Amino acid sequence: MKKTALVLGATGGVGGAVMRRMIAGGWTVRALTRRASVDLPDGCEAVVGDAMDAAAAASAAEGASVLVHAVNPPGYRDWDRLVLPMLDNTIRAASATGARILLPGTVYNYGPNVFPDIAEDAPQMPRTRKGLIRVAMEQRLRTAADQGKCTALIVRAGDFFGPGAANNWFGQGLVTPGGRPKVIRNPGTRGVGHQWAYLPDVAETMARLLERADLPAFASFHMEGHWDHDGRQMVQAIARVLGDPAVPVRPLPWWQLRLAALIATTPREMMEMRYLWRQPVRMTNDRLVATLGGEPRTPLLEAVRATLTDLRCV
Repeated sequence: MKKTALVLGATGGVGGAVMRRMIAGGWTVRALTRRASVDLPDGCEAVVGDAMDAAAAASAAEGASVLVHAVNPPGYRDWDRLVLPMLDNTIRAASATGARILLPGTVYNYGPNVFPDIAEDAPQMPRTRKGLIRVAMEQRLRTAADQGKCTALIVRAGDFFGPGAANNWFGQGLVTPGGRPKVIRNPGTRGVGHQWAYLPDVAETMARLLERADLPAFASFHMEGHWDHDGRQMVQAIARVLGDPAVPVRPLPWWQLRLAALIATTPREMMEMRYLWRQPVRMTNDRLVATLGGEPRTPLLEAVRATLTDLRCV
């Protein structure tokens, strides 16, 4: 396979992590960016354009064997208006080149009918607006693959954390970036497990899958990531990395988010996802392990330290 990739969303957490892993793995990498001044690592070519522009996406994708569709509207804004048109443009671009589309997936696709342990082939019956959009995205990719327009790979994972991850629960809910936190917030209910995914592990998993020649036209995998079995392991790891003097761990004040949700988009979207903190929801990785022989997994303390360092908390 010709190892040439176009990354849409290279300045985001997942897109950036995949981009860096591909460069390290010898891929020729291009990034579709809306500004020429975007800071990209050595080995990545910037192509100025907008994912909402079908012609720009198609031009940037010429000669690419993989299109990494990791672009999302910032702060959860305008999902209903932007998300599906951007994916349609990526599908058109992939159809012209015969490329495989890589889509970072989420647990949003699933509803309570398949909780708590979710296999890759579980029925997708979400209860949230974002979940319905994610299902529609995957359905469009499956249809395109079934019609022979392109191939698709979906890797679903838990809540992202890690260097370069900006809009996530770790940096918006658990700690405050920019200095040593005075308090660690825990959004979860006591005793309820939660699933986390360290971005470099996600990127490594995706790269290993992309380099396989035996994937079907439409393939989907789940990562187990770091399973916090009682909802305390992540906040305790943060406390251990921060060290003495001890930083207190307190519940997240959901009532404040509820009030902020009346006037702001991001808190409103975070409130919609509260159900994932009230009950254990765990995607199982049997198919991934059978395919790769194991799942890349950085030790939790090492991953947390790298994340806090990137957030300038240590």
